[in-house]
Amino acid sequence: MIRLGASFSLIMAVVLSIGCSSSGSPGTGGSGGTAGASGTAGSGGASGRGGTAESIIDAMVASVDAARYEADLTSVAQVRNLDSQAWQDTQDFCAERLDELGFVVERQAYATGVNVIGTLAGANDEQIIVSAHYDAVPDCIGADDNASGIAGILEVARALTMAEYERTLVVACWDEEEVGLLGSFAYANRAIDNGTDIPGMYSFDMIGYKSDEPNTQLLPPGIDILFPEEAAELEANEFRGDFIALIADESSRALNDAFEQYADSVELPWVELEVPDGILTNPIAGDLQRSDHAAFWLVGYPGIQVTDSANFRNPNYHCAGGPDTIESLDTDFAVKVIKSVVGATATELGVR
Repeated sequence: MIRLGASFSLIMAVVLSIGCSSSGSPGTGGSGGTAGASGTAGSGGASGRGGTAESIIDAMVASVDAARYEADLTSVAQVRNLDSQAWQDTQDFCAERLDELGFVVERQAYATGVNVIGTLAGANDEQIIVSAHYDAVPDCIGADDNASGIAGILEVARALTMAEYERTLVVACWDEEEVGLLGSFAYANRAIDNGTDIPGMYSFDMIGYKSDEPNTQLLPPGIDILFPEEAAELEANEFRGDFIALIADESSRALNDAFEQYADSVELPWVELEVPDGILTNPIAGDLQRSDHAAFWLVGYPGIQVTDSANFRNPNYHCAGGPDTIESLDTDFAVKVIKSVVGATATELGVR
């Protein structure tokens, strides 16, 4: 996840004024969300492999496995300097795993890097994307940033192979997020040029760090003055870093609603930050364009960043306060995030 700039407090204040009113209270699970396992295309009683769409999706959510996730996390959490052997090994790991799962795999080479793109064709060409970046800042193990995300999307990919869909599933391992979102821009720009229809995408960027201790979730200054009610809600939870954040544009409402319902079902607290269209691509919103979802925003596609909030919670972000290692992460928390995205993505893909 790329580093925040000085204007984040202004933008976060604008966003929180919109997002907190529909978010779940940290520590309690969300209460928003009108769509879920039976609320969007392809669910609500459609038949699939041996049951209703709802029962198939429930089985996929239940299949998410903590031990498998931990094994993949261990494989990816190493110093992955660009063009190093570990960087190449991680690229190969993504490609080989997606191939084993039955995806059509492309290594999208662009000027300076390589994305790994896995495609599971649906009945139509509309793409729902689940993604994470596999590069890391130099000389940092990058367990949270972003081995947690890569291991997460690979487990999402495995679970989602249990059904066939109306829409096409794309699972993407982006390169060079840390040097300017170069990999995701290469894919998003190509998609625009080709007229590809992308109704939504998730970008996992740091999903593993959680704390139930008070005062472990930091906020930019001024939030309590500008938005006293929202700040009071966070204060009532004693500023615990125990929730997942969704940073989304307005057109991602369906994916957000689906995520929030499944998050509620697994008791995952969430906070939704819905960025108003008026500032979505404005330079003033640069600090919310800090991960691969922004490459999609900036060319006109919807996107959602799924994050534990990086340096506002994890003191080892970019190895600044210490090594970013697996031992500091919470597997149970990450697994709940993965389950929520499995359910939401299957819902939006539309089980056949």
